[in-house]
Amino acid sequence: MDNISHFTVFTLSQLEESMSVKQTCLALSLAVYLLIIILNLILIVTILLEKSLHEPMYIFLCNLCINGLFGTTGFYPKFLYDLISDTHVISFGGCYLQFFVIYTSVLCEFTTLSVMSYDRYVAICRPLDYHSVMTDKIVVKLLLFSWLLPAASLTIALVLTNRLSLCGSHIDKLYCDNWSIVKLSCEPAVINNIYTFIGIIVYVSVVILIICSYSKLITACMNSTENKNKFMHTCVPHLLSLANFTVALVFDIIYARYGSRDFPRSIRNFLALEFLIIPPIFNPLIYGLKLTAVRKRVFRAVKVKGTDLFNVKMR
Repeated sequence: MDNISHFTVFTLSQLEESMSVKQTCLALSLAVYLLIIILNLILIVTILLEKSLHEPMYIFLCNLCINGLFGTTGFYPKFLYDLISDTHVISFGGCYLQFFVIYTSVLCEFTTLSVMSYDRYVAICRPLDYHSVMTDKIVVKLLLFSWLLPAASLTIALVLTNRLSLCGSHIDKLYCDNWSIVKLSCEPAVINNIYTFIGIIVYVSVVILIICSYSKLITACMNSTENKNKFMHTCVPHLLSLANFTVALVFDIIYARYGSRDFPRSIRNFLALEFLIIPPIFNPLIYGLKLTAVRKRVFRAVKVKGTDLFNVKMR
């Protein structure tokens, strides 16, 4: 790291807009962040407090919501601060921490969705074996897998990036990501590129695993009305979540690797932020509305809370 001894911070891109537009962005971003927190916390608390929801499917859904909060925490506080600041800078340690948190969350989303697809496969294709297969120990192992594989992957990426000598400190993005730092390297980052390629293969394999699971699920559901109902109520939200997140992540990868400076800045910012805005809101909404057990308990809790507040006011 001798070549970067004169650098103490990274500089990030900023919104090249008027103060009034920045204030509007600040209000909208704060509203989105609060909405993400509220929606995900509602599902997390509902699942934790309702004993009838202490089943693998709902536990994995809870994990998905926790991951959504984790990932957005790596972005929104810093971004909101930058909107009211004249200089958009971040320390080296803060930058590495930010990309670690954001992209650990990204990979954890995929591993959690793969675990959920396996759970649905066992529930629909092997219903008699479900409780013997999805034991408490297996659920804990699957949860650990969904977090440890992404964390380990990003730790290795961080170590490989940290060893590079950098010839610049400006990141052409609203937040830190690994590829943006690697592009600042003074030397060819061959090892980083090889590791990235291996990582892509691993996570493409995860997506293939999910697709294979659902191909078997669809085949099994074709011959049973009961299985069709199970598929529509528990698998459709999962497929919508997977499709939404995959499209969002592809946008981010295309932007990071092949984004052209000829694109309008607003489009480039949208491509960079889409997976940090849409999935964290989309997941709790689609699962909360589609899964009957969760929806009923959320509405019941809201109704009870509203009744209690009304009684307090009447007194």
